[in-house]
Amino acid sequence: MAPFHITFGEQTFSSLALAREDLYRRLGAGEHATTSQATPQDWARAYKEAGAGGLPVLAITISAGLSSSASAAEQARSLVQVPVTVMNSQSLSGAQGFMVYAAAVASQRGESLETGLAWAEAVRSDTEFYFTIETLDYLRRGGRIGRVAAAMGGLLNLKPIITVEQPAGTYVNVARVRSYKGAIKELAAQVTARFGAGTPLRAGFLHGSHPEDAAALREAVAAQHQLVWEGTAGVNPVLTIHTGPRVVGMCAALGNWPWEPA
Repeated sequence: MAPFHITFGEQTFSSLALAREDLYRRLGAGEHATTSQATPQDWARAYKEAGAGGLPVLAITISAGLSSSASAAEQARSLVQVPVTVMNSQSLSGAQGFMVYAAAVASQRGESLETGLAWAEAVRSDTEFYFTIETLDYLRRGGRIGRVAAAMGGLLNLKPIITVEQPAGTYVNVARVRSYKGAIKELAAQVTARFGAGTPLRAGFLHGSHPEDAAALREAVAAQHQLVWEGTAGVNPVLTIHTGPRVVGMCAALGNWPWEPA
């Protein structure tokens, strides 16, 4: 992995080295954090490690519409003697994780890089990502929304339902709900509206400081869909800086993985 970086004042941490519990504690104490993307040098180190022995490398980046990390990944190719293919995930978080998983399965099965790329691209085209947050304050601090929009959202207690629109790979607000519990239900409803009630899904559930939020979301989704594959994970620290500690989301795709029978 090519890590992003998190800075509190004069302290900078690799996103791989900062424990979520420590991050939640510092944010809860009112400390302000900023993030920075993986540099070309970070990518080059990752390429060398992954490509040891002359293996080809597939790098799957966060959406180029959300970060210039994809550009840094491209720049890093000239810094190494390893054959590297860069894929723009056009998404992030769990949806990006789905693509990494597809490529990893191909690698573990001894398939070619071309097959791994094809499976990852098939997953990219099939996967939707949705999330909601408890407060707009962190998006405001990070410059993702204006002060007026944040103030209005806070006054009305509105919780946005956000998705990542492909192929641009940028955030789009698809609904607003007055309570956080209501937002979890609406998030599940958005998934059902997208795929159709009763459709079997692969689903990844993501939570911040409250794991029970992911459990509630899973229950709402499972009431409408058979989950043929599922997993749960914590939101990564860098995304937490921009969303705030309490966040819940999911990535979802139709039916089976590309290497499985229909």
